[in-house]
Amino acid sequence: MPPPQDATAPLDAGPPAVPAPPPAPPSGWAARLYAWALNPWVILGCLAGGFALGAAAPDTALRLAFVGDLYVDLMKMIVLPFMVSAVIFSLQRLFHEGGTARILGRVTLVFAGAAALTALAGAVVLLLWQPGAQLPRETLETFGRIVGSDLGASDTALELHGEDAPAKTVGVVQVLASLVPANIFAALAGGDTLKALVFALLFGFAVGQVPQRVSEGLTRSLETVYQSCQTLTRWLNYPLPVVLLCMSAAQLARTGLEPLVAMLQFVAAFGLAAALLLAGAVALLWRRAGQPLGAVLDALRGPFALALATRSSASCMPVMIESLVERLGFARTRVELLVPLSVSLLRLGPVLYYVSATLFIAQLYGRSLSGGEVMLVLAASVLAGFASAGMSGLVTVSLTGMACGYLGLPFEAAFILFVAVDPLCDMLRTLVIVIGNSAAVALVCPRPLKL
Repeated sequence: MPPPQDATAPLDAGPPAVPAPPPAPPSGWAARLYAWALNPWVILGCLAGGFALGAAAPDTALRLAFVGDLYVDLMKMIVLPFMVSAVIFSLQRLFHEGGTARILGRVTLVFAGAAALTALAGAVVLLLWQPGAQLPRETLETFGRIVGSDLGASDTALELHGEDAPAKTVGVVQVLASLVPANIFAALAGGDTLKALVFALLFGFAVGQVPQRVSEGLTRSLETVYQSCQTLTRWLNYPLPVVLLCMSAAQLARTGLEPLVAMLQFVAAFGLAAALLLAGAVALLWRRAGQPLGAVLDALRGPFALALATRSSASCMPVMIESLVERLGFARTRVELLVPLSVSLLRLGPVLYYVSATLFIAQLYGRSLSGGEVMLVLAASVLAGFASAGMSGLVTVSLTGMACGYLGLPFEAAFILFVAVDPLCDMLRTLVIVIGNSAAVALVCPRPLKL
């Protein structure tokens, strides 16, 4: 008897297409240079060197800021064509292979569980550490100077204990309405990652129902775009250490050391929570991949380095796919679909940040929270994390007011404190998204076959 077909597969699908091999990795001196550029010690050394340069020669560091801006723009240039081609291409293959409904159900469970676990980890660290409670008087005075000077140069005078306007909240209806692209070309031109993802998902579902003999031309075109974007991303990894040196130097020259010193306890607590989640994600990848720990860590060098350099999880998608497929052996069809989906929707970094920031503000104002209020913070932070899809930078930080608003905490007055240290927190947020989402994808995918 012939094997049963998946109900979602088209009847006239034809034989499944054999995907072309991925672009060949660098070899010889290029391979050695590539490995050096992605070495974690080189990345951390360039980061430290950039901070030293920004502190010692701020004028020179500011003149180097264009290097980082140009590099990030180049990475963003690749993101949308890569994501659209990867999602449509992988969905089409997934429909032809069958099992679409089963994998989407597992995605829902893994994404919801990962978001809840991330929020819980942040709450445990902040409640045990209490970084915002009983701060020295000198630190509180520094907070007052930062808030009073308003590093954003706005005309609004803010006080740490002043009255604030009601925090704006984002409802479910607004979130759903923001997902639908009225004009896909406008969404692509504006760099709206989330709307482009929705279009790619819907279009991929439709293409999956078209007979393969009809869609073969589109399949080959999408695969060409996809592999070309992977090649461009690999090329852009070579100058990564120099770019990171310039970016970190310029950032420290803009903000100075005072805000970082004042917010040191918050940054340290958030960093500890992020480190615990990263360790858990690496352990999960280790178990799922069935490879030695050293091989798993080596496979994550690329995503780790690019997350620190670009602070853009979307820009890390090509190297995430390369690591999971080429290095760890997970199924390409699943990974190419799940990586863009998880980066756009499973916002583990922002969820962890919202929990940490909200509890820090509560401790800063001496507000003791009941168990029910802590659970409310967790739920609001998960909701804010999903609402942050497609957002970046200070817009992501501003959604902390969504969680604070449920508790009546004055986030607006403390906003400038978080703005001052956001570049460092943004690195941690991106790392949690990139490494944590890689683990979530590995949990959804079948275990690699051992040769």
